[in-house]
Amino acid sequence: MTRQPKPRIARDSLARREIAGAAARLMAEDGIDDFGYAKRKAARQLGLPEDGALPTNSEVEAELRTYHALYQADEHPALLHQLRVAAIAAMRFLAAFNPYLTGPVLDGTAGRYAEVELELFADSAKDVEIFLLNHNARYHHGRVPHGPGEMPEAVLLVELDGTSVRLNIYGEMAERARRTNRVGKTHERARIERVESLLAESSR
Repeated sequence: MTRQPKPRIARDSLARREIAGAAARLMAEDGIDDFGYAKRKAARQLGLPEDGALPTNSEVEAELRTYHALYQADEHPALLHQLRVAAIAAMRFLAAFNPYLTGPVLDGTAGRYAEVELELFADSAKDVEIFLLNHNARYHHGRVPHGPGEMPEAVLLVELDGTSVRLNIYGEMAERARRTNRVGKTHERARIERVESLLAESSR
């Protein structure tokens, strides 16, 4: 009896799951933080078309959480704790610019080589640069992302107490703006009090 090929929809669904799993592994193990790049690289590694049925960012994020739970159960909580401690220290240091923690360190998906991502609000990005220079904190400019919604005026990459920190700097009026995050949901960010609460909960 001739075996019938799987329907197109079933093949696409299987490919999406395979790509999502491979992309999650790349993000967890290799420190890739760009969903699009991780998905395209995963597709290439699997011999699948990069412009085919790629998974959504939410699907990859779900696989990433599963990967952490299955393969990094001992390592990941300690790493997340360390990064959140570093985030609190950075937020205290930059308190004059109303810092918020955002990104993988906040949502719990941070992997190896992750950086702390903060949002700052200032009259001008130059104010932040002057502050860093006055405190002998070396920095360099990162790439400002492009996309829908309000983008930061500048991105500064700085190392504080041995931790890589990305500073996304917005104008003061942007603090009230609502944005979407990297998986298309309402943008999540947290003031220092909430980060301290997360840290306390993980220490129990």
